[in-house]
Amino acid sequence: MNTNSVVSQNVDGYPYKLHAPGNWGLNAFDNGLAPNGSPKRFQQLRETIAPLRNALLNHPIYMEVNSLNRLRAFMQLHVFAVWDFMSLVKRLQSELTSHRLPWTPPARPHIARFANEVVLGEESDLGPDKKPISHFELYLRAMEEIGADSTEIRGFVARLALGARWEDILTELRVPPGVAGFVNETLRCATRGSLVEVAACFLFGREDVIPEMFERLLPLWCNAKVEVPYFAYYLERHIELDGGSHGPWAQEMLIALAGQRETNWQEATSAAARAITNRIRLWDSILALLKNNDQLSQ
Repeated sequence: MNTNSVVSQNVDGYPYKLHAPGNWGLNAFDNGLAPNGSPKRFQQLRETIAPLRNALLNHPIYMEVNSLNRLRAFMQLHVFAVWDFMSLVKRLQSELTSHRLPWTPPARPHIARFANEVVLGEESDLGPDKKPISHFELYLRAMEEIGADSTEIRGFVARLALGARWEDILTELRVPPGVAGFVNETLRCATRGSLVEVAACFLFGREDVIPEMFERLLPLWCNAKVEVPYFAYYLERHIELDGGSHGPWAQEMLIALAGQRETNWQEATSAAARAITNRIRLWDSILALLKNNDQLSQ
């Protein structure tokens, strides 16, 4: 693909112009885990989903979370996407590491290490106070810091712990359709998708785009570390981890898992497109709710 080209495309009902990403060099190296040709197939996947990725990173929501009231409303909805992420992580850990007794070594120690590193960072990272905390709990603390209502998400998790089905709880709590749809799609992939689909959703719906998405939110707060310190720490930590290590590792993992089988790459491409489209729809829904809240408060 010519790196200076502009291609008009229509993906899943969204018309976009694609500026070919010339700086998307492969960070996933063929270190013996993936057959020859897989990195090239990975690059083809990225080029296919580039219009959706571009649309996601240029969504208007990043400029609209520009007041404390809007940040409160945003976090009360976005927190569900923070929670459901760990189900993707745990599915990967359950299949890529050795957890049965008696223990036997994992088939691919390199990928097992990556899965365990992500769990370490997401489930028991060190917070601003240097004490272990999950990123979900860190986000809840950030919500409390700015006065956002965490009652709904806490009730959701408490009922899950008692054995209720997530679909039923979302319906009973009347979680907005765009948010519920995002969670349902994530959990459908985590519980019923193939391992390649989960890896693609994890990479392209989360690790690959989150650093750039969060970099668009931070500049709206000139003094974020003073005004919203826990929220700023959450964003900065994800930019650091996902951009610096988790993203490149996730690329390597997908290349290794998909291998040279074309059906695997077709699955990965479809899963990646669904994950990004699902995020765009989540942002569409949250943006509409933010504007509606503004009108109600006037």
